[in-house]
Amino acid sequence: MPTPPFLVSYSITRKCNLKCKHCYSDATEEFASDELSTMEAKKLLDDIVSLGVRLLILDGGEPLCRDDFYEVAGYASSRGIRVVVGSNGTLIDENTARRMVSVGVGCVAISLDGANPETHDSFRGEKGAFSKAIEGVKACRKAGLPFQFNVVARKPVINELPDILKLALKYEAEAIEIFDLIQVSRVKNRCYDEVLSINERRRIMEWLAETQRNYPIIIRTPACPMYPLMLKERNILPKYFPHQALRRIPYYDRGCAAGMPNGYITILSNGDVIPCMLLQVKIGNVRMENIVKIWNESPILSTLRARENLLKGRCGECRYKGICAGCRGRAFEETGDIMAEDPGCWL
Repeated sequence: MPTPPFLVSYSITRKCNLKCKHCYSDATEEFASDELSTMEAKKLLDDIVSLGVRLLILDGGEPLCRDDFYEVAGYASSRGIRVVVGSNGTLIDENTARRMVSVGVGCVAISLDGANPETHDSFRGEKGAFSKAIEGVKACRKAGLPFQFNVVARKPVINELPDILKLALKYEAEAIEIFDLIQVSRVKNRCYDEVLSINERRRIMEWLAETQRNYPIIIRTPACPMYPLMLKERNILPKYFPHQALRRIPYYDRGCAAGMPNGYITILSNGDVIPCMLLQVKIGNVRMENIVKIWNESPILSTLRARENLLKGRCGECRYKGICAGCRGRAFEETGDIMAEDPGCWL
């Protein structure tokens, strides 16, 4: 049987209080009628425990919009899973942060898509979203709740990344994740023109790699599997972070981890299962099949795991294909083939 995933990302609701340009979940203002019930969510969490998962990300939508959020998060924590909440931060006050701590939430990943209100708010679809997110950060600090920043790398933030990293230092974030903007869901119609060019992507990743040499916070780059190659080739390891722990982070020590052993998988609010939010290919539904069976028996996941011998084009010929493999989501969205070459790669 395949090694279980290191983490599962579970989008517990599509409801959200913002209207972000890029939303990969295509969030809505109201609850979707097909979302898993509390009982179904707990059954799913039991199955996730049975699968051997160590880390659960609860996101949305905005997870704090779900009425039973604390019950679901607390149940997951009680089953021994480390719980991380992906939030836009605008609904977090000190009481909310303390309540998350009380139910066992280990960390909150707060989206910060600009170094100033203008850039952030225009992307998040609401004036004042930046200020509210920063207040959420301050509330987490007061409550003793660890947090990290999640940033979408796109054209408008290229020149703001240094200031965003300064904000992470100022507020003592535990990590910062730079997500490459991929042409999935809303991106195609609302912000495709903000997707990085190949040269812009390379320039950003080179800068991040060199910054990591002396930057005291770990930088991770989901959706840009070429980044770990830069770190390896330049022998760069983040300071002040246990090197043994780096091996437990699937997208730090290797490339695309979607559906891979010790990698990750995504479960949507209606129970649909996809390899990754950026690779939106349905491989099952937890209402119909146990997540353990889906993980172990999905033909699509089997294909992803055999990718080193199946990759096509430049990815198939690349000497780094066993480490990187390219972004399978970007390849699929551009070509309809999950094994096609990654059109965003500069190697």
